[in-house]
Amino acid sequence: MSKTKILFYDIKNYDKDFFKKYGNGYDFDMTFLKVKLSEETASLTKGFEIVCAFANDTIDKATINIMAENGVKLLAMRCAGFNNISLADIKNRFKVVRVPAYSPHSIAEYTMGLILSLNRKIHKAYARTREGNFSIDGFIGYDLYQKTVGIIGAGKIAQILIKILKGFGTKVIAYDPYPNYKVAEELGFEFVDLDTLYKEANIISLNCPLTPETKYMINRRSIEKMKPGVMIVNTGRGALIDSADLVEGLKEKKIGAAGLDVYEEEEDYFFEDKSTQVIEDDILGRLLSFHNVLITSHQAYFTEEAVEAITKTTLQNIQDFLDGKELINEVSQK
Repeated sequence: MSKTKILFYDIKNYDKDFFKKYGNGYDFDMTFLKVKLSEETASLTKGFEIVCAFANDTIDKATINIMAENGVKLLAMRCAGFNNISLADIKNRFKVVRVPAYSPHSIAEYTMGLILSLNRKIHKAYARTREGNFSIDGFIGYDLYQKTVGIIGAGKIAQILIKILKGFGTKVIAYDPYPNYKVAEELGFEFVDLDTLYKEANIISLNCPLTPETKYMINRRSIEKMKPGVMIVNTGRGALIDSADLVEGLKEKKIGAAGLDVYEEEEDYFFEDKSTQVIEDDILGRLLSFHNVLITSHQAYFTEEAVEAITKTTLQNIQDFLDGKELINEVSQK
């Protein structure tokens, strides 16, 4: 009996290492490609019933039609988000599965790292001392103790972040359209409306999913409601923030600092080495120019535990499909 052939797109060396390590227990023949899945590369799916893709692949109508024509039966996303998939165009010609959760601790801990680095200018101090400059001018921060942190989206990641923040003695307020008051009481934080959160928070962390309701929720109007010098940290989805309005808020000094692990147009840049090229995205280039902006390349999830969980769940999703089992991580196409 021949092995099941799986085609992996947008594979980095660390992806390959983990899938080879944990794929040994499966009867799979895995082919790894560095190129992203798109209309231009979808023809490579011919001969593969199972395709594995990632968050920055372009899975639009044209790509989907080629995949379906080539006989693809399962698209296994090795990520939680699926905003890059035009689900309405699949029309149940193949199934889609994902990895709904891996390590909420990794993202919560990284968010705290961004807050500390921005506040105390650790990233700037590292660069300065590497050049033999030991001046601390311009590096003054503030105690997190008794400061107010506003959390938008109070799910698993946020709840771990809140526990960490409480260890610093901060006051935590949160907004969530479906507030869990029992959890709030247990963890010692308060649910408030968005306007109150914007008004009172010294630091705002975005930990919510991207939906039609949350897209560009951080914009000129919401920024105007915030405290002068507010810090905004986004480890959720790039399009939660209107990047052009963020630039204006930084220029006007309404926003004191911004930590971004995600960016709306990140698919052309994040996870890639662009060090020898000109950054053609004017807004990204402008954000990179601010001394009080810290941008990282969508790495908040990137721990050994998280990548292991992503790998194992992806492999099990594929095996469950082959075995005809219920796909507990299937993405609805309705």
